[in-house]
Amino acid sequence: MDHSIGERIRVIRKENKMTLKEVADRTGFSISFLSQLERGKSNATLESLKKLSLALNVSPAIFFDEGNAQANNEASSETEKLNHHNIMYKSLHHSLEDYAFQPLLINLKPGQNEGNAFTHNGQEFLFVLKGVLTVLLNNKKIELKKHESIMFDSNQTHYWYNYTDEEVIFLCVSYDFQ
Repeated sequence: MDHSIGERIRVIRKENKMTLKEVADRTGFSISFLSQLERGKSNATLESLKKLSLALNVSPAIFFDEGNAQANNEASSETEKLNHHNIMYKSLHHSLEDYAFQPLLINLKPGQNEGNAFTHNGQEFLFVLKGVLTVLLNNKKIELKKHESIMFDSNQTHYWYNYTDEEVIFLCVSYDFQ
């Protein structure tokens, strides 16, 4: 069975007995974009996954869970990675089913400066493991170097970028008040 991001979105939407129009109304995305996303014809950003998780009333971590018994029985039990637009997300919750926060390892390729600032409930903690991460927080740019961190309320407009010619690797731990 295909456990792609789009497949998961469609399954969750149908479990919630929601139409594409209802999800579109809650997220601000077009029905066309949502349909393409569910069919794997379009890519999701972390921003769009966050909006979808709020609209579907689920944790964004569900989009990274392997969600099948075979994966849970594998010796390596490495969680799924989401690759797109020179960004790699890896969930670090290690198959824990009931968790209070979502840890993600994020790798930004050189020059990765796409994505729009957004807000959501909760808090975020960022810790840079490699490179220089630029954090946009309420229209203010903050540069974090290796071993530097920041924590903020996620209801502030925020996003992160790599404006350098070296890869950036950082830990993002988010907690949603849902």
